[in-house]
Amino acid sequence: MNVLGIIASGVAALFITVALAKGARRAAFRPHVPDEPAGRAPRARALRRTGGPAAVLGVGAAVGGALWLGAADDSAGSVAGLLAGAGTVAALGLVHDLKPLWGALRLVVQTAAAVLVVSLAGLSPAAGVLAVLWIVLVTNAFALLDHADGLLTAVGVVTAAGLLACAAVGGSPALALLPAALAAGLAGFLLHNWHPARLRLGASGAQFTGFALAASGALIQAAAPSGRAAWAALPALATVALADTALVLISRRRAARSLLRDTDDHIAHRLRRVRVTVPGTAVLLALWAGVPVATGTLVYAELLHPALLLLPLAGTAAAVFALLRIPAYAPPRTAPPRTSTRRTTEHATGAAIPSAASAPGAAPTPGKASPGSGKAAGTARTAAGRPTVPPPPTGRPAAEAAAVAAERS
Repeated sequence: MNVLGIIASGVAALFITVALAKGARRAAFRPHVPDEPAGRAPRARALRRTGGPAAVLGVGAAVGGALWLGAADDSAGSVAGLLAGAGTVAALGLVHDLKPLWGALRLVVQTAAAVLVVSLAGLSPAAGVLAVLWIVLVTNAFALLDHADGLLTAVGVVTAAGLLACAAVGGSPALALLPAALAAGLAGFLLHNWHPARLRLGASGAQFTGFALAASGALIQAAAPSGRAAWAALPALATVALADTALVLISRRRAARSLLRDTDDHIAHRLRRVRVTVPGTAVLLALWAGVPVATGTLVYAELLHPALLLLPLAGTAAAVFALLRIPAYAPPRTAPPRTSTRRTTEHATGAAIPSAASAPGAAPTPGKASPGSGKAAGTARTAAGRPTVPPPPTGRPAAEAAAVAAERS
């Protein structure tokens, strides 16, 4: 596959994604979409979350067209398997966007798609197992970045560009087909995903992006020449996504919270607490991702020593340690004392708290009115302090009852 084919697939992915995203945006903001009384539009919100299929279809159409034209040469099987696995994960994500699925089911489908990619790539059993674990891990790590406007899209563009450069340098132009189309498609989707976002990638687009990046990296590493340090260079391209995952797991573990329940404890959320804007967060993380991506690409091209990869990794570890010091969870609310609650209730309602003297059967204190006497001042009471029981009604009118009493007298 030549350079012109890669450029053509990228341009096709860009224009198709922009056109589909524009249609999805119009569908999400239609005037007749009903709103809730509180001013929220649940249907529009759901449509904006499902904007990911626009990017998936744009990238898939560009890569599929290139495969149909025979642009992948001998690596057509590997690229087709990669595209099939990413499409399967994207379809599962779309179902999850419409109706949430169990996490175990998603892991099973992602593992099956990764096995499909590894099988068609012809990797050895040991390398295949490691590749499957890596693909599943990185897929979910990138999917977790879809919690802020433009964040996953910007980081995905930078990472896909690094994979494209590594594939071109390593002599595997066919494996550069999907990273090129993905970088262009995400760049087109970024026009609608920038803050304030009109469309979101959702689980469909996020999992497709993570799976395509992870699987492309695994295949590029498997096809790398023996003299290159691909084992150290390519994993560095996912530094930001893995750092966000590590930050979330460590903070939830320290706070004794559920590891699977998503809360506002990601990198972008902590940066927002120190007054970094939403666009600034996307730009900052894209620049952060660019450092290990550039370093890994230069190491893969044998222009830098592999030991230099420790610099961005050490900087990332220091950044995670600094972000852990930013509070991510609100302090737990303490319940007010029971006595103060009862006093507040008494003050608000005006009702007196019953005491032992007002218990049933207790004798009243001489010279002191019994509780509740102010509310029932007109109720007659006996010498024991108990209310008198009125006679049962006779069912006769008042005039008739008066006449009967006069006759008896």
